Amino acid sequence: MKWGIYMRTYDLIEKKRDKEVLSKDEIEYMVREYTNGNIPDYQMSAFLMAVYLNGMNEEEILNLTLAMADSGERLELGMIDGVKVDKHSTGGVGDKTTLIVAPIVAACGIPVAKMSGRGLGHTGGTIDKLESIPGYRTTIPTNKFIDDVNRIKIAIVGQTVNLAPADKKIYALRDVTATVESIPLISSSIMSKKLASGADAIVLDVKTGSGAFMKNENDAVALANEMVKIGHGAGKNTIAVVTDMNEPLGNAVGNALEVIEAIETLKGNGPDDLTEISVELAGHMIVAAGESKDIESARQLAKEMINSGKALDKFRELLKAQGGNINVIEDYTLFPQADIIHEVKAEKSGYISRICTSDVGVTSLILGGGRETKESVIDLSVGIILKKKIGDKVNKGDIIALLYANDKNKVKEAEEKLLSAYDFSDKKPEEIKLIKRIIE
Repeated sequence: MKWGIYMRTYDLIEKKRDKEVLSKDEIEYMVREYTNGNIPDYQMSAFLMAVYLNGMNEEEILNLTLAMADSGERLELGMIDGVKVDKHSTGGVGDKTTLIVAPIVAACGIPVAKMSGRGLGHTGGTIDKLESIPGYRTTIPTNKFIDDVNRIKIAIVGQTVNLAPADKKIYALRDVTATVESIPLISSSIMSKKLASGADAIVLDVKTGSGAFMKNENDAVALANEMVKIGHGAGKNTIAVVTDMNEPLGNAVGNALEVIEAIETLKGNGPDDLTEISVELAGHMIVAAGESKDIESARQLAKEMINSGKALDKFRELLKAQGGNINVIEDYTLFPQADIIHEVKAEKSGYISRICTSDVGVTSLILGGGRETKESVIDLSVGIILKKKIGDKVNKGDIIALLYANDKNKVKEAEEKLLSAYDFSDKKPEEIKLIKRIIE
């Protein structure tokens, strides 16, 4: 038996090495047997490298995605009334859009049944951010999850069901075998979890720039195209919005600080860039749910939900339903508080021409706002507030950022890293276009 498994696995590695096309059954075999522990890491590593080097065609990518989505439980949302629309971001620095978009969409009467993850890297994920709200429960029983969405149209929880276990195993292997940066493997990884999450339609926020996984816009567009094709191939209405990540989104980086900024945005006082991208994503979710016929009217509806206070009311309902202290909406001192607020001052005069966004993320990590390993404990109170961004004119000595810290020994290292992220010029740079491409 073992010899048969070894021989067949060997044959499939050889086929992909030689640029041949794998059948649905062959791909399902690789995913199933590796998930079950019958294919060793060294053979799956060879297979992943063959895919990395030679790619996959659209049918192979779809079959790989479906096999990973079917490797564990699928969340059944049939008991929730209406069209369920999910939103996924490929990640960036200061990206707190779920906390804004989900209440906007739910305020329109569209069910948002959201399962989010924790962050690994520079900053926390949506669940980490929500855990900075005293009392908020990120784990609730499935029946309550469904009841809350039917009753108030929104629930945001951590991933409690066994979604796409094949992806977890394969991603861990890719991470240590230099096979992460492969569009077939990235797109199937993301979409397998989205398909297993049970939504009827999916809106993807694909980031590009110095703080994104995809630094190059053409690569981001290629990834977005591939994921949209997978979604359509799986029978899901899927839209991708390619957005800029050449500077942090909004002004706040860090868990509690980002939740406060999200609340301010729901109050209508948010930074322009964060508001624009949140309205755009919400608009596409509204269109996907059939509540608006075109994106322009959907954007107007999203803005109306903010201006009328209905989106903020929906956020308050979400907190109340999941045990969060609703008083944080008016009293930000109820959030975890940092002991140290350190001013970072410009070392030269001029226009800010560039911010290396990943360096801003590393600054947050130095302060304790992210995870270096899955076991790392995040300090929810620390982070950065940017006072100046690309295009702003500063004089030497002006405050460009505030560091929120609890360990004075980390402040100097964090300040040096943050200052290294900034470039200055004599001329004002061109304005950054936030929405790069819409792919339907």
